[in-house]
Amino acid sequence: MNMNAQEARNHNLDVAKNIEIFNAIYKTLDLMYVDTLDANTVIGNGINAMLRSLDPYTEYYPESKQKDLKMLMTGKYAGIGAVVRYHQKRKQVVIDEPFEGMPAAKVGLRKGDIILQIEDTLMTNKPVAYVSDHLRGDAGSTIMIKIKRPSTGKVMNFKVTRESIKTPEITYYGMRPDGVGYINLNTFSGEPAKPMRLAYLDLKQRGAKKLILDLRSNGGGSVSECVDIANMWLPKGLTLVETKGKLRRANSDYKTRLEPIDTVMPIIVLVNDETASASEIVSGSIQDLDRGLIIGTRTYGKGLVQIPNVDLPYNGNLKLTTSKYYIPSGRCIQAINYKHTGGGYKEHVPDSLTHVFYTRNGREVRDGGGIMPDIEIKPDTMSNILLYLDRIDSTEVMFDYVVDYISKHPTIAPADKFHLTDAEYADFTQQVLKAGFTYDQISKKQFEELIKTAKFEGYYDDAKAEFEALKAKLDHHDIERDLQQHRNEIQRQIEQDIISAYYFQSGQLLHMLQTDKTLKEAERILNTSGEYEKLLSPKKVK
Repeated sequence: MNMNAQEARNHNLDVAKNIEIFNAIYKTLDLMYVDTLDANTVIGNGINAMLRSLDPYTEYYPESKQKDLKMLMTGKYAGIGAVVRYHQKRKQVVIDEPFEGMPAAKVGLRKGDIILQIEDTLMTNKPVAYVSDHLRGDAGSTIMIKIKRPSTGKVMNFKVTRESIKTPEITYYGMRPDGVGYINLNTFSGEPAKPMRLAYLDLKQRGAKKLILDLRSNGGGSVSECVDIANMWLPKGLTLVETKGKLRRANSDYKTRLEPIDTVMPIIVLVNDETASASEIVSGSIQDLDRGLIIGTRTYGKGLVQIPNVDLPYNGNLKLTTSKYYIPSGRCIQAINYKHTGGGYKEHVPDSLTHVFYTRNGREVRDGGGIMPDIEIKPDTMSNILLYLDRIDSTEVMFDYVVDYISKHPTIAPADKFHLTDAEYADFTQQVLKAGFTYDQISKKQFEELIKTAKFEGYYDDAKAEFEALKAKLDHHDIERDLQQHRNEIQRQIEQDIISAYYFQSGQLLHMLQTDKTLKEAERILNTSGEYEKLLSPKKVK
């Protein structure tokens, strides 16, 4: 919004006045406050509070956090290349998932290894952030890691040379049945356009006649890289995204700059609620230009653009939101409206306040809330028992079962064919029962709320016998029955955890695809004559 001359003068006066007040407050505190102030902490907190009143993407990186900014922008960091987690029962940080081809995997560190010491520093009872900080360092530097392997009880020392760790752009790609190619793109950070072109050309050479591009949980990255990737299927010279901000230099157009590889192959893009930013540019452009179908759930809705490296004094940086981006139909897909008055608050743009736009063929699309898929397929929700087993369980029984399984099996079947046997799942069930695992039943909590409400409204006494009978059934917390009732879901998670230790993230994804209902719907549409074309046609108004 442009200001007139008087508004501009008033604005500048307010800025100067408040900066002077802030300086006076801190100087007075520093002089008179009962304790000595740490300027980095106190002023740093003030800066962060100011930025929190804006939007979550405008962030201050002092000199001490430059490595975090570099990792954010490039997807790279120097370390051993493994996910670590806190083992609640052991009260130690352990190796969770080594990355394929990275230092941890090369030297033989395995899932479940307990990190005892890094160099001369003990890691006993230390949080994950503390251990991670000691594992990271300069590329090429060497560290000694002392671990205990729970399957044998042996204490071992590993000499690990840190490398620049780059999360893989493509988690997995390959051929599906009936000539369908599949690519799972993990990120747009770094330089993913080149490996994407190579993967797509390889699939075409292997006979792909249709393509599924999986952007689920892809949080975005470089706008120019995502435009180059969309350019593989869209003609040269198209404007795919415009950025518009307060300053003229924040406004720019991103056009496709190369000749495409294929402008006619049927394409389906898979998305979910974690598909964001650059991923939404690709999926939104393909939708707006009727180049393909979008299947899954509504995307995240990040239509704000940041400059990543505004230089500040003393080697600091500011990552700063400067504009919004708009895709070919003219819509902005930002889902949250951040208000900067009254201390700052946010509101989700309601569907009733969104605006209608049209694709090139005349299909109706809307702004204000991410990319709405052409076909909505909601993912299965995680059962409460699996949530506890996988993420909350203080006994760590599922994690320990997986670690024990890995120690007893030097090899397993291929990722897309591996399954636990009935006997192995029965063994897992017995270990869960022996560990004393328990979890909060949602039904029991809701029942307790119902009793409170019934008593408040005076209905409880009339139905007391029925309430007590139901309470007796809920109190009989049958873990073994629940493990059987939710076996398919629980077993799939165990299998994926096991597979990642042998075939890493690509194998884990390949196993997941076997029961992926969103993928199966995409394949059904691509393999049903006329279905893909019908869904891309505008709906006729009756």
